[in-house]
Amino acid sequence: MDFKDYIKQLAERMTKLKDNIQTEEATKNAFIMPFIQMLGYDVFNPMEVVPEMDCDLVRKKGEKIDYAILKDGEPIILFECKHWKQDLDLHSTQLQKYFVASKAKFGVLTNGLIYRFYTDLSKPNLMDDTPFLEVNMEEVNDAQIEELKKFHKSYFDVDNIISSAGELKYLAELKRIIKNETASPSDEFIKMLVRRIYDGKVTQSVTEQFRELVRQSINNYINDVISERLNIAIKSTESKNDINPKQEEQIAEEEQVEKNKIVTTDEEMEAFFIVKSILRSHIPADKITFRDAQSYFSVFYDNNNRKPICRFYFNTTNKSIGVIGNDKLETKHKVERLDDIYIYSEDLIKSAIAYL
Repeated sequence: MDFKDYIKQLAERMTKLKDNIQTEEATKNAFIMPFIQMLGYDVFNPMEVVPEMDCDLVRKKGEKIDYAILKDGEPIILFECKHWKQDLDLHSTQLQKYFVASKAKFGVLTNGLIYRFYTDLSKPNLMDDTPFLEVNMEEVNDAQIEELKKFHKSYFDVDNIISSAGELKYLAELKRIIKNETASPSDEFIKMLVRRIYDGKVTQSVTEQFRELVRQSINNYINDVISERLNIAIKSTESKNDINPKQEEQIAEEEQVEKNKIVTTDEEMEAFFIVKSILRSHIPADKITFRDAQSYFSVFYDNNNRKPICRFYFNTTNKSIGVIGNDKLETKHKVERLDDIYIYSEDLIKSAIAYL
C-alpha cells in the first residue's frame, strides 16, 4: 500500500469514527496522531514529535503548542489542534502567536478532518493570514495527496515546499474569487464584462440590468462544459461496448502475451526462500507468498497485495531489494549477492509482523 492508499484508508477511518469522538483529546488520539504518523514521524519518539511544546511569548509564559515535529532538535512543523466539530476560522490567531515564538517554518491548524498549512510568504517569521494548502480528509484528491507527500519525513525539503507554497496560495485565492463571482457576481466583475459588449456608459443602473445576465451566462457556460464532457464519456463507453468478438479475442491474446513475458528465475525463487527462512520463526511459513511481474518480484503476507513485505529488482544491472516499511514506503538496498538479503533481516521482520 503506497502513500496515497494509506491516506485514503485513514480518511475512511475518520469518516466512520467521527461521530464517536466527543473531545479534543480524543480527536488528537484518533485523527491527528495517526495523520502525523502517516507523514513518517514516530509520535512516541520525543526526538521527533513533542506534545505540548513550550512556545512562550514575551510577557506570557506557559504557552504550549499541541505538537511540534522536530528535525535535528529544532521544530520544523507546529500543529495546533481543535475538536473535529470546531470552526477553524476562529482559531488561526493562536497558531500565529506560536509561529512567531518558534523557529518552525510551517504551522498546521487542524480539527482532525481539515488541515490548513501556513508559512511566512508575506513577511519573514510572521505567519500568513491565509493557508497555502488546505486539505479536507473527507474530500481529499490526488493533487492534494502529492502536496501532503512533500511533508513526509522521507521527502521533507523546506526549499522545495516553499517554492510551491506561493503558487498554491495564489491558486487557492483565485479559486475562491472565481467561486464567489460565479455564485454572486460583484459590481466590479460585472462592469469589466459589460464594458466589452456595451457601448454606453456603465452606470449602476446598467450594472444592475446586466447582473442576472452575467450570472446566467456563467451558469450556462458551466453546464455546457459539463454536458460536453458527459457526451465524450458516453461515447467512449459506447465505443468500448461496440467491441466485436474478434477484437475481444485479440485483446485477450495481447494480455496473454504480456503475461508470457513474465519469467520467474531461479535466482528470484532462491531469494524468496531466503526471505521465507528469515521470517518463518515470526510468522507462519504458509502466510509468506509471492507474485512475479515484469519489473519486479513481490513477497506478500497472506497472498494479499495490500500487505507487501518486499520486492526484488533482479531484472536490472544493479540488483536491489525494496523493503516495505511500516509507513508503507519502500526503501531500496543494493544486492550484490543473495546472501546480502540477510543484512536486512531486521527490516524484513518488522515489515512482516506489522500485519499480524
